[in-house]
Amino acid sequence: MTKILTRMGDNSNVEFTRDELRQEFIDGSEFAAKKAKVPPLTENEIDWLVDVFAAPTRIWGVQRGNEVVMTKDGCVNALNSSQMSSGVVAPVNREVGVRLYESMLGFDSMEISHNDYSVKPQRFLKKLEMLHVEILQETTILPLLYGFMPNLGLYFKTDGPFDNPYDLMQQGKIKESQETQEAAGAKCLEDCIEMSDCMVEMGADGIDYDTVASTGDGEFAAVLKSTEHVAKVTGMPVEIGMSTEMVTGIHGTIEYNGKRLAGMWPHQQLQVCEEAGVAIFGPVSTTNTKKSTPWNLGKALVFVKSCTDIAKVPIHPNVGMGVGGVPMFETPAVDVVTRCSAAMIEIGKADGL
Repeated sequence: MTKILTRMGDNSNVEFTRDELRQEFIDGSEFAAKKAKVPPLTENEIDWLVDVFAAPTRIWGVQRGNEVVMTKDGCVNALNSSQMSSGVVAPVNREVGVRLYESMLGFDSMEISHNDYSVKPQRFLKKLEMLHVEILQETTILPLLYGFMPNLGLYFKTDGPFDNPYDLMQQGKIKESQETQEAAGAKCLEDCIEMSDCMVEMGADGIDYDTVASTGDGEFAAVLKSTEHVAKVTGMPVEIGMSTEMVTGIHGTIEYNGKRLAGMWPHQQLQVCEEAGVAIFGPVSTTNTKKSTPWNLGKALVFVKSCTDIAKVPIHPNVGMGVGGVPMFETPAVDVVTRCSAAMIEIGKADGL
C-alpha cells in the first residue's frame, strides 16, 4: 500500500497510509473539540486535508482569489538574529531589514521592535525605539506596527522586584502568590501603556501585543486593560497574538468584565479581546512534538474555526515554528508549512496569517 510522507511535530519524517493519515486528522480534531467544547472538523474538511497532504507536490497554496494578508511579529529578527533564534545573522540593521521585507519580499505589513522583545527592557530604550519608528515611517509605505511581549515573568525575582509567585505557591502561600501577581500585573500594565502611547505619538500604524498570557491569566488581564486604553483613548488599532490555546490559571481568579480568564480557550479569549477593543486577534494552537503534523493541524484548525465562526474582527492565526500545526523546529519543512498555511485559509477561514 502506498505510503504518504509527512512530518512529526519535531519536523522528522513519518509515513502514513491514506487511512492512517485520515485518522491523524480526525484524532487531532476530536482532541481539540473535546477540550474546548466546540465542533470538530467535518467529513468534507477532513477529505480536503487528506487530499492536500497526499498530493505529491512539494509545496501547496490557496486557490486564486483566496490570498490573505500577513502580519508579522519579531521585526527583522529572521534576518539579523542568531541561528538559535531562527535567524541567518545577516549584517543588516532594523531599518534596512524592514525595507527589504517591503520592497524585496513583498510583505503586507511589518512590525518594529527591539531584539529584546519584552516590554520591560524596551521601556528603558523608548527614546531610541521612537526614533526607529520615525525613521521607518519616513522611508516605507506598508503599515508599521510597534510590538512587544508583555512577559510578566520578567517582573518577578530574580529579574524583577516582585516576589516569585511560583516560589510562594510551593510554600503554600496562595494568597501572597496572587497578590504579587496583581502587583506585577499593575506595573506591566503601566509599561505597556507607556510604550504604546509613545509609539502612537510617533505615528505607528498599530500596536502588536505578542505571545500574550505566556505567564498566565495575570498577564492576559494586563494586556486586555492596555488594549482598552489604546483603543478607546488613542483610537490606534491593536493586534493581540496569544501564546497558547488555553490561558493558564496561575492566579486563578482574575476576571475581565466579569469573566474568569483562567482556562479560556481561543474562542473565549477572542470574545474578551473584542470587548477590550482589539482590531486583530491571533489565536494559537501549540505543536505537540510527539504527534504528527496532521494531528497538530487538525487540532489547530478546530481552535481557529471556533474563532472565525463568531469573530467580529479579523482573525490572524499564529502559523510558524511550533504553532498552527507547524513543527517545532528552527527551519520547519516547506512542505508542511505551506500546507498548514493554506489549510488555515481554506478550512480555518482565517482573514490573515
